[in-house]
Amino acid sequence: MGKKRIVTNLESSAETDKQAAGSGIAKKSLRKQVFKGAVHILSSYNNTIVTVTDSDGDVLAYSSAGTLGFKGARKSTPYAATLVGKDAVEKAKRFGFQEAKILVKGIGPGREAAIRGVASTGLNITAIIDATPMPHNGVRPTKPRRV
Repeated sequence: MGKKRIVTNLESSAETDKQAAGSGIAKKSLRKQVFKGAVHILSSYNNTIVTVTDSDGDVLAYSSAGTLGFKGARKSTPYAATLVGKDAVEKAKRFGFQEAKILVKGIGPGREAAIRGVASTGLNITAIIDATPMPHNGVRPTKPRRV
């Protein structure tokens, strides 16, 4: 088998860089600038997840109580939800994010706390919408028991 050798040609890589620069192919160095969007808050009994999207629905930033280091029962606390809201919006502000509508889904202890966390970052909030899914008729009931 023997030793494996890695051969690198410094001259050939320098030539390809010059060719790419001359052909009009440039590296993508500019960040996407997004000023308006939506903040989606999903609050369950066990966790709170905040996702920041642009107006097309493309995700800019997200955060959850688990990613911030909370474990177990502390993930579902209002304090964790406040920090999650702040963290997600601060990540999105790197893109120039300034104005958002908030969509809240779920029934959990971090619902209002996450909204307060998002509002405390200085973001312009245009609307707060409750998007919790509601059953319109529910599931089919069981058959009556025959005795």
